[in-house]
Amino acid sequence: MKFLDQAKIYVRAGDGGAGCLSFRREKFIEFGGPDGGDGGRGGDVWIECVDGLNTLIDYRFQQHFKAKKGGFGMGKNRAGAKGDDAVLKVPAGTEVLDEDGETVLADLTHIGQRIRLIKGGNGGFGNAHFQTSTNQAPRRVNPGQEGEERWIVLRLKLIADAGLVGLPNAGKSTFLAATTAAKPKVADYPFTTLHPGLGVVKVDGREFVLADIPGLIEGAHEGVGLGDRFLAHIERCRVLLHLVDGTCEHAGKTYKTVRAELEAYGQGLEDKPEIVALSKIDALDPETLKTQLARLQRAAKRKPLTLSAQSGEGVREALRALIHVIDEGKAEEVARDVVEPWRP
Repeated sequence: MKFLDQAKIYVRAGDGGAGCLSFRREKFIEFGGPDGGDGGRGGDVWIECVDGLNTLIDYRFQQHFKAKKGGFGMGKNRAGAKGDDAVLKVPAGTEVLDEDGETVLADLTHIGQRIRLIKGGNGGFGNAHFQTSTNQAPRRVNPGQEGEERWIVLRLKLIADAGLVGLPNAGKSTFLAATTAAKPKVADYPFTTLHPGLGVVKVDGREFVLADIPGLIEGAHEGVGLGDRFLAHIERCRVLLHLVDGTCEHAGKTYKTVRAELEAYGQGLEDKPEIVALSKIDALDPETLKTQLARLQRAAKRKPLTLSAQSGEGVREALRALIHVIDEGKAEEVARDVVEPWRP
């Protein structure tokens, strides 16, 4: 199934039903009077976060969604039926944006979350509604109101606890495959990973979700390579694991290249907790490893980890470092959410 993380769709709520012009006509009733019922309300458009979805592929081939119109009013004071709602089902992590692609209308992060996007039109009044002491036989009715309509943009941001960043072929997909049950494509050429991937990591009896995104290169924020649009999928991560290929020419310059792209993208990625690791150490001799570690430490201003996803060396230590930062982030969120007791 193709991974689709953005879609632009048109939604329209249902129009209200028209009121009815009717008079009561029964045997032995001389003055029946008006009995036209009101029209039904048009259906609303809702968006709902459901389980079992991980892409917006359903919105690639259908871009128009309309709720049903309200039923017309009828005689004998019968009101029209309410129009059926239109419900858009999306995966967790979906943002709803206005047509401009910037204004956030809703952010669905929890399964079962349900938000009304636009409201249906009210039904029109039937002639029974206009009966007064001076107007016993009104012949006036209201048409139903039109439902709201708009274009919206759906943008999916994967929900993960940790995210992998680095240049193409830094070993991100190999790391994901070695630590989770995910099976990303692994090859020896750049941009093997074309779509983000998720996997569940299990370490020391704990679990967390790890996200792998396509590699960044210099100028990605200007559209070079695959661009930086995929960085949206790690905006919700609590920590980033920055993998630097130990076999590259200069580990320090490689690190700075990716950091520059994160800062150019913004959205708070440059301020997220980061764990730096030198990967592919199984392919380095001791002298080269020492040199690359020194270069990376000077550039990152911290002591980097060393690991090899192929041989498994240093992988468990990296996972433990990730889960430590994740736990700290969760503790901070809980502390922010605690409401202080009220004091008179």
